[in-house]
Amino acid sequence: MGIDPSYRTSRPVAGDHEGHKVYGPVENPKILGIHGSIVGVDFDLCIADGSCINACPVNVFQWLDTPGHPASEKKADPVNEQACIFCMACVNVCPVAAIDVKPP
Repeated sequence: MGIDPSYRTSRPVAGDHEGHKVYGPVENPKILGIHGSIVGVDFDLCIADGSCINACPVNVFQWLDTPGHPASEKKADPVNEQACIFCMACVNVCPVAAIDVKPP
């Protein structure tokens, strides 16, 4: 199924993490929401295979430990989303379509 491309308008902002918004719902540790506005990563879909981290030429992502989450116990967090050059490499390599990129 993949990330909901309308999450920026259809989901409430549940908080802030490392300078980016987190869209809810969030119920730790099982439901973690979507992190990021420019580069959104659905933490509930992310399986932490690392392909986005390896593909990104500008180091948008870094690993975040998420113990107890059923899909994976770490996530690719878009902590440097402002650096995104919109190459879409991360979107193209994500095996579960957990990433959505939109310019601000």
